[in-house]
Amino acid sequence: MSEILEEYDKKSKRSYFFKSFFRHTVVIVCVIAFAIYIGNMMFGKRSLDVMLSLQSKKERLAKDVEILKKRNAKLQKEYFELKELEPDTGKK
Repeated sequence: MSEILEEYDKKSKRSYFFKSFFRHTVVIVCVIAFAIYIGNMMFGKRSLDVMLSLQSKKERLAKDVEILKKRNAKLQKEYFELKELEPDTGKK
């Protein structure tokens, strides 16, 4: 009887080891797959393309802002020059 119990105990330990090993392997594979997925989302080709296009758009918009500021200053100067030349008919 004890031989049967010992054999069952050995099989049970072996079975527990394989189940445990399989679980740990599955968990490790899932963690690695998730890490690769997150890494690809953050640093992948598409994310890099989006980041580079946004940087170039930011630079282009900054240039446009500077051009529009210069243009606005010229137009304000012209406006104030024209305003001083007009007669003050509405003032009392």
